[in-house]
Amino acid sequence: MKTKRPSKQRKQLYTASGQQVRKLMAAPLATELRATQHRRSYQVRRGDTVKIVRGDFAGVEGKVTEIDRGSRRLFVEGVTREKTSGSSGNVSVHCSKVVITKLNLDDKWRAEALKPVGGKEVKEAAQQ
Repeated sequence: MKTKRPSKQRKQLYTASGQQVRKLMAAPLATELRATQHRRSYQVRRGDTVKIVRGDFAGVEGKVTEIDRGSRRLFVEGVTREKTSGSSGNVSVHCSKVVITKLNLDDKWRAEALKPVGGKEVKEAAQQ
């Protein structure tokens, strides 16, 4: 966001393109992942394992089954609520309320994007 005015910031959120929304849907990494990946947060993707840290389902850990970019929410395996009709329905969670505990690295491009470029590993190798 390049503006400090709240009304303009809201407008940019609502009119963001799909690529911008994908970047906005990032979640912090768990402390173990931060050490190995050398980054603080990353975009959430289907197949990642996340732990919910706030809200009614705090403490629940599961895989991301679906991502809704329109409402900027994600659905986690095992997070359901019983409806009045008796059936159970999935409950959406905002990506700021979760922590990524395990990344889905099946995609070779995602694994390549996570490699550090000029990061800590490169500096440590140069010192040795």
